[in-house]
Amino acid sequence: MFQDRFKNKIAIVTGAAQGIGRGVAERIAKEGAKTVLVDRSDVVLEVAESLKKAGYDVLAIQADLETLAGFNKMSDRVIQTFGKIDILINNVGGTIWAKPFQHYEEEEIMKEINRSLFPTLWGCRSVLPHMISNGGGVIVNVSSVATRSVNRVPYAAAKGGVNAITASLAFEQAPNHVRILGVAPGGTEAPQRIIPRNENPQTDEERMWYQQIVDQTMESSLQKKYGTIEDQVSTILFAASDEAKYITGVTIPVAGGDLG
Repeated sequence: MFQDRFKNKIAIVTGAAQGIGRGVAERIAKEGAKTVLVDRSDVVLEVAESLKKAGYDVLAIQADLETLAGFNKMSDRVIQTFGKIDILINNVGGTIWAKPFQHYEEEEIMKEINRSLFPTLWGCRSVLPHMISNGGGVIVNVSSVATRSVNRVPYAAAKGGVNAITASLAFEQAPNHVRILGVAPGGTEAPQRIIPRNENPQTDEERMWYQQIVDQTMESSLQKKYGTIEDQVSTILFAASDEAKYITGVTIPVAGGDLG
């Protein structure tokens, strides 16, 4: 851990209640940032409280980030509380269903896009004016190597969009001293989710389709294994830090050699 690497920085981490988002929020707070943990689950309040008790400067906000209004409301509160936004980690997203594309219903496709594309799009739109007026900032968009994958085409489309946002915005915002990077996790070992993305139990067929994802992920990785949450957290925080100040407009795969 790099002590005080983010001292005097105001950092927003979305999807901070569990998984990679929680790991990022905990690490960046411990490395000196005043950290805003955002999630629509009230679990985020418990995560923030544990960090406060340990002496870290954090703020928890429950918000629906699938709308610009929801993101703007959260960003405005951060500005009112801390006066600026230096870092945004756009982490909200994740596969809801896993099945061949011909089995997706229209509503399911829309929900996948709303979950894994729009929070990043709205997040960038919401914080950019604040970063520009403050003289710069960093946005790290959490993507996925599942842009080349089986049984999750809508999710792949959403994360492909995240990669395009990252590349295009970096071109556009470099004159404003705003760096935009992506980090694309591969298969990552994580504790069982407190709140599942899909609340309905899997059928036997759905379990088979999900196993095909696991098998393909292992096969695509040169290291033939899943990574850890810490593998993802370390890369995301590197991207957000001044150590990466000469890197922008790229998405870094963290997937054991799978380039997505």
